[in-house]
Amino acid sequence: MRVRNLNGGKKNAYSGATLLAHWERYSRQVAHECFVIGCKHRASIGGHVQKDSPTDKNWYVVPLCEECNAKTGHDLDIWDMARLVPANEKKPPRAGVDAAFTRSPRAASSFQ
Repeated sequence: MRVRNLNGGKKNAYSGATLLAHWERYSRQVAHECFVIGCKHRASIGGHVQKDSPTDKNWYVVPLCEECNAKTGHDLDIWDMARLVPANEKKPPRAGVDAAFTRSPRAASSFQ
């Protein structure tokens, strides 16, 4: 999936949490590796991205490493099964069975 890195998401607070914590909270996954295809660095930051779509101009957050996140304004190829979390998501995640955190498939190396 191709996305555009928008503005190099920051490590500072985002609705009381970092962008990476925001992604983990709403995706219900724990980020390990950067989501950019071919990158093997640890995901250390949440990056603002937009889908490569003429109709969807929403901003999303995905786990990135510092190096990939620094590529502001560049197109990035992320793995196709990546879970994009809306950057403006404010609705609390659902409670219940699916509320437990799971390991991101990217971290489990099932998508290379």
